[in-house]
Amino acid sequence: MNYRQASFESKICPPPELAARLAKIERPLVFTNGVFDLLHRGHATYLDQARALGSSLLVALNSDASARRLGKGANRPVNTLDDRAAVIAALASVSLVTWFEEDTPLALIMLARPEVLVKGGDWQPAGIVGAREVAGWNGAVHSIAFEFEQSTTALLARIRKSGQ
Repeated sequence: MNYRQASFESKICPPPELAARLAKIERPLVFTNGVFDLLHRGHATYLDQARALGSSLLVALNSDASARRLGKGANRPVNTLDDRAAVIAALASVSLVTWFEEDTPLALIMLARPEVLVKGGDWQPAGIVGAREVAGWNGAVHSIAFEFEQSTTALLARIRKSGQ
């Protein structure tokens, strides 16, 4: 069957094309990153709050290999990079989605030069990868408190338990 590409998929940007796409994006730019494996209310709320800190939101996803190196479990990520990127891109709060193969998104942060760098409430601002660099060009670094205590790991545990 032939399906048309969903319009939100135009927000998905391969890393080699990122510099050109960033040249056209509205500033101030907010940057965040993560696996975003099984999207839940906590993720959606966090991304909406992050976007409110600027004019555009760039989400950098860990590639499948990068996500596996985080040690979240043998079967993680559950969803492939392509699927995770599409779901994140479908959110109204997200302006652009890209990914990284490395263990950290530092190279992408240096390329994007965001005015705002954010992570979830489990990160202290000083411990966020790229915080020193963003602060060095007078950007802001934020840790956004969780409004909904949810995690993909906990959700998967609940699913596995109910299947027994």
